[in-house]
Amino acid sequence: MTKEGNGRPHRVTSIDVAERAGVSQSTVSRALSGSETITEATRRRVEQAAAELGYHVNMRAAGLRKGETGTIAIVVIGRDGQGPAAINPFYYSLLGSTCAAAAERGYEALVSFQAKEEELFGHYVGRRQADGVVVIGTATNKPAWDYFRTVADASSAIAFWGSPFDDAVWVRSDNLEGGRLAVERLIAGGAKDIVFVGDPNSSQKQFRERYEGYRAAMEKAGLAPRDPLVSEGEDRVSQGRNAIGQLHEGGEAFDGLFFACDAMALGALEELSTRGIEVPGTLGVVGFDGLGSGEFSNPPLTTVEPDFAEAGRLLVETALAGDGERTERRVPVRLVERASAR
Repeated sequence: MTKEGNGRPHRVTSIDVAERAGVSQSTVSRALSGSETITEATRRRVEQAAAELGYHVNMRAAGLRKGETGTIAIVVIGRDGQGPAAINPFYYSLLGSTCAAAAERGYEALVSFQAKEEELFGHYVGRRQADGVVVIGTATNKPAWDYFRTVADASSAIAFWGSPFDDAVWVRSDNLEGGRLAVERLIAGGAKDIVFVGDPNSSQKQFRERYEGYRAAMEKAGLAPRDPLVSEGEDRVSQGRNAIGQLHEGGEAFDGLFFACDAMALGALEELSTRGIEVPGTLGVVGFDGLGSGEFSNPPLTTVEPDFAEAGRLLVETALAGDGERTERRVPVRLVERASAR
């Protein structure tokens, strides 16, 4: 801002910059947008004039003129009837890394929590509210995923994490490798009778891949893989608790547990403690997701953790990629050593 003759503030415009630099207004626009049609000498003269006048380009307005919003929409799907507080903490970690990845590319993040069928909305790109959409969240909300599947049919600028279907562009953990890491860690601690806990036939496609990784690692070690243990419960934590009850009521021997997700593993650790079963003394436990809360369980939970930063980067990159550049992508995983495995 500068002062006019009457003392009122005057908003500096590109016309003022053009006059100061001795060029046309269109040259100012091209110079400050990085156009290659402008010579370096002219660009420096325009930039110097803009700096002297305190002129700043409105990047959002410039983007809208080019058909770009500078925004990424991130939809977090929850369970109908439950608020954001009930969402698996894993998705909050993923949300944070996706927002950070968007910021690194100069994008703002528009975050929406959605659960009720009548309130679902995903046409951010069509309405020019965002340049791409990332959808994450629970795979148990079938109406929500069915809705976003139709959104994907109408727009290519969308990427999914945790989708219960494979016919759209998704990003996932390297679940086979994660299953291998978990089983090999339990075997290294002396376990031979390892149980996989989780439903590989559920809407959560990643559970199937983790079970396949479990089976492959068991067979490679010359051990007999078991059928998966599927337990009921209103949420993952209660499913983990109930799994321990099922195992003990069945009377089968086991010395290792690999849970399809950390939330189930944390529920199981609570139940094992209640029953006086020592972990890792009597049996080893490994989860999957890399939840930070696992550091504070009793004992702290050993887990397989996806590279959250890479997950966020790939989700943003995939949502913004052109039609010919989009492929299914895998996020590398690592074993986080804590104290629940011998």
